[in-house]
Amino acid sequence: MDSMPEYEFRDVYVPRGVSRAAATRLLTDQAEYGQWELARLRLYPDGSRRVRLRRRIIRQLRPTW
Repeated sequence: MDSMPEYEFRDVYVPRGVSRAAATRLLTDQAEYGQWELARLRLYPDGSRRVRLRRRIIRQLRPTW
C-alpha cells in the first residue's frame, strides 16, 4: 500500500469584482462542507484569483468474504 496520500483537485476561478470577504466566505464553505483545503492561490494583476483546492481520497477496502 502506498504511504503517500492521494488527492483530488478542484480549480475555482474568482472574478475580479468579488470582494475579499466574499471569496473568503466561498472558500470557507468549501472547506467546511466539502472537506476541501487550500492547495494554491494565484492572484492575477487584474484582481482575479485562481484557487486550487484539494481533498484526500479515502479508499475503502472491500471485504473479500
